[in-house]
Amino acid sequence: MAKTLSASQMIAIEWLSIPNKGGKTYEEIAGICGVHLNTLKLWRKDKTFDAELKRAIIRNNSDKLPELVESLAEIAMRDANAAMAKLALQINGMLTEKVEVETKDGNGTDLAALKERLEALKNGDGQTKG
Repeated sequence: MAKTLSASQMIAIEWLSIPNKGGKTYEEIAGICGVHLNTLKLWRKDKTFDAELKRAIIRNNSDKLPELVESLAEIAMRDANAAMAKLALQINGMLTEKVEVETKDGNGTDLAALKERLEALKNGDGQTKG
């Protein structure tokens, strides 16, 4: 069963997810929630709290995402920043971390011949029947 967050935790998440914490300090946010600053710090370490905070940040900033993606390309070109260029390409699906292998032989692999070759190599003769 998933852990549910309290009303005080949800209030803290709303304040923490606003850019610059809505101009509030951590102490002020703790006061608004009716908890001690140390309690707020403990909440920040909680996985459920952290996951909800990340979702709230995304909700609050999703309208700025197109400008952010556009700025990545501008920064990459202006500063000759390879890491920023890589990120811009990854976000746009033009660069992935995976390696794709394409076979040029349309007939597939001859498994029997491959097994025979492996067996010959294991036996040390390096020769195959044929």
